[in-house]
Amino acid sequence: MTTTTAGRLAGKTAIVTGAGSGIGRAAALRFAAEGARVAAVDLDGAKADETRAAAGAGALALTVDVTDAEAVQAAVAQVTEAFGGVDVYFNNAGVPQAAKPFAETSREEWDRIIAVNLTALFTGVQAVAPVMREQGGGSVVVTSSIAATRPRPGIATYVASKAGVNGLVRALALELAPDRVRVNAIAPVAVRTPMLAQFAFADSEQATIERVEQTIPLGRLVEPEDIAAAALYLASDEARCVTGIILNVDGGRDL
Repeated sequence: MTTTTAGRLAGKTAIVTGAGSGIGRAAALRFAAEGARVAAVDLDGAKADETRAAAGAGALALTVDVTDAEAVQAAVAQVTEAFGGVDVYFNNAGVPQAAKPFAETSREEWDRIIAVNLTALFTGVQAVAPVMREQGGGSVVVTSSIAATRPRPGIATYVASKAGVNGLVRALALELAPDRVRVNAIAPVAVRTPMLAQFAFADSEQATIERVEQTIPLGRLVEPEDIAAAALYLASDEARCVTGIILNVDGGRDL
């Protein structure tokens, strides 16, 4: 049995949503470094293009609203035409919730968070699963959150969206297993990205960081590269017998 330490996605094609910054950009660059042809998808086209440029020759940048089912279908079709298939779909795009009492959450905010964090997974897998089925398999990786199992006060809608993600991941893993399509999620604790401050757990970004770090046994935030490393494992053939799991990358927060 051999162990590979580089080129773990050589010859594979990966779509990464939310690739314009944070976890998505870190994953897109890590996938590219491991040999993948990467399609960087983001609502912000300029940010997606920055990731494409950093990923190197052969990468694509696509401006897509992941809540638009037709746009997602078109993006998957474009990538399939350009690269001949899709081996990895990293459903990473997401939105936070500014902490507030549940009674103060508007229906519009609820609908937006559920649409981006949960419904987009449904839409994305419906678009990509037929491509993976036809080519004999693939890997879907999803960014969930440790909040799904260890909620914090004030972010009930966000918690609900990620709990839904966990359930859908497990259901899809069972349904798509006969097609050799693996479906797994990563559950981070707070990650050092621009999104963190938007949760507004304290009066400033630094105060939010300090407050969150106090709840993490390892005493530090997760870095985007930590999630990218987990995504790489789940995307690669090293995880060929792994499906339906929620992989905590949380510094012990779930203990």
